[in-house]
Amino acid sequence: MLSLSVLDQSTIVTGRSPDASIRESIRLAQFCESLGYARYWCAEHHNSDSQAGTAPEILISAIAATTRRIRVGSAGVMLPHYSSLKVAEQFRVLDAIAPGRIDLGLGRAPGSDGRTAYALNPRADTAADEFPAAVRDLIGWTAGEKLVEGHPFRDIRAQPMAATRPEIWILGSSDYGAQVAAYFGLPFCFAHFITEGRGLEQAFGLYREGYRPSVAHPSPHGAICVWAVTAETEAEAARLFSSREISRLNRDKGVYAALPSPEEAAAYVLSDSDRARIERTRARSIYGTPDVVGAKLRALAEAYQVEEIAVLTTVHDPEARRRSYELLAAEFGLRE
Repeated sequence: MLSLSVLDQSTIVTGRSPDASIRESIRLAQFCESLGYARYWCAEHHNSDSQAGTAPEILISAIAATTRRIRVGSAGVMLPHYSSLKVAEQFRVLDAIAPGRIDLGLGRAPGSDGRTAYALNPRADTAADEFPAAVRDLIGWTAGEKLVEGHPFRDIRAQPMAATRPEIWILGSSDYGAQVAAYFGLPFCFAHFITEGRGLEQAFGLYREGYRPSVAHPSPHGAICVWAVTAETEAEAARLFSSREISRLNRDKGVYAALPSPEEAAAYVLSDSDRARIERTRARSIYGTPDVVGAKLRALAEAYQVEEIAVLTTVHDPEARRRSYELLAAEFGLRE
């Protein structure tokens, strides 16, 4: 059976303060747990007027402490910004708060602009190249194992140790992440919502062909993260989707602004090239009534043989977002 999860970017919307987006994320996580979703993942972005989720480890803590069943994690921690030991310690503490429910999704991309990457880590020029070694060390520290022979920090331990450990995932939108996940024998999630599916087939091909079984994951485990919204009618789904149309249009122009309301989107003055770009976005996007969205998600899962799909829904009205997840849960027969 296809497993459904949630990705949340704590999207900033017009007319509300960015801090409200963080509190809405906590409420949405609790709601999605009641609907039967498997995981709730929090994204990491920096120096953005579009997303408020700068510190997923803190948001995960709040969600984990106020839920009881749903897995909670990062999608992902942008590892080149940080020390592997510190990330391991943070997620070992999270696992102590919610034993056996914590996911540690790792990404290599900056989740920001280049200047901000340097503000986060003065060694940003080389940190991304060290990603595989950082992942190797993080696996060891979260598992409570000694690092490789000759490592200068071989005997350091990441506390608190426990019977359970965070589940590590590699997240990506290119071949690179797929190959890292395959090499270390880790689950891999492809960011379909970033590429709109481009490169997906090749990434999963490399992941499965190069997969080296690990103790925790003897066989490859794939997931796709998609953007989708559903509503009772096609017209309402299209209205909600109009906010994303303008948001994507702005992003493609290098403008990272708060998500507009459907009314603001309708008032946006479009050029001919803007309209053509929006039409391309519509053709590649997933929105509509629950049966339409459900069919598209099932087709994606079947085409790429993935076990899980994580759904990102960014709409202006928090009630409409909750309703979209509720309708999707009903379409797939989820139960708490």
